Amino acid sequence: MSDEQPPSRNLPRKRWVERISQLFSGEPHDLDDLLDILREARENRLLDTDALSMIEGVLQVSQMRVRDIMIPRIQMVVLQKDAELETIFPLVIEFCHSRYPVIDGDRSKVVGVLLAKDILAHVLQDKSMTVEDIMRPACVVPESKRLNVLLKELRTNGNHMAIVVDEYGQAAGLVTIEDVLEEIVGEIEDEHDDHEDEGYIFQRSANEFMIKALIPIEEFDEYFSTHLACDDYDTIGGFLLSQLEHMPKKGESVIVNKMKFEIIRADNRRVHLIKLKITQ
Repeated sequence: MSDEQPPSRNLPRKRWVERISQLFSGEPHDLDDLLDILREARENRLLDTDALSMIEGVLQVSQMRVRDIMIPRIQMVVLQKDAELETIFPLVIEFCHSRYPVIDGDRSKVVGVLLAKDILAHVLQDKSMTVEDIMRPACVVPESKRLNVLLKELRTNGNHMAIVVDEYGQAAGLVTIEDVLEEIVGEIEDEHDDHEDEGYIFQRSANEFMIKALIPIEEFDEYFSTHLACDDYDTIGGFLLSQLEHMPKKGESVIVNKMKFEIIRADNRRVHLIKLKITQ
């Protein structure tokens, strides 16, 4: 009888465990090595796809800075500090945000933050009160702050939004705790998101639509009577990626014929939501 042992059926698993051991052995490793091990873990069904995606998001967040995900100053929905509470109702109702930057004349001069819940608490008492009367201090962070550090600070201080300032101390944009979390777990929808309607397309007006980026390109063509389908992409998000030739960011737009596509939600991995405006 031979003393040799038959090959183990668990050999692939053993090799993966050996690689994990090497990871913690003190030997130098880079981020790519770690990601390779995690992806191999998924292939061996030790991690599912969602778990791997979140781990990748956590690792990416540790490398990213506030400037990478902030909402630019030009896109901020702001309130003037001397505006009376009664006059801001239309804007608050339209956008349904929970927090609004308060400015002093210019968007670069953010002097506070107004919470929507504070409006209800005070407007019943005196509608002539101004935004400045009830606004709260703004949390201010530099563009260069790392996202993982920002997330920890927001959680510690109980803030949900921070004003991002440039090297001159002027407001460059804003960032919310939801923006950071979406880099880890993907898009977070709430009850105010119009696009929760069933299907991929939600019509807001005669010429404006909210579209989920994952809509198959053939379905988009059929709905809008267009001819965008191509073997190079399967979805409208893929179409926009091919047009821009880089990963689209929130606020970027593409004009094709009489259609203007604006990126509403996106992370560093994919586009989530698009606004389509059809011009006459």
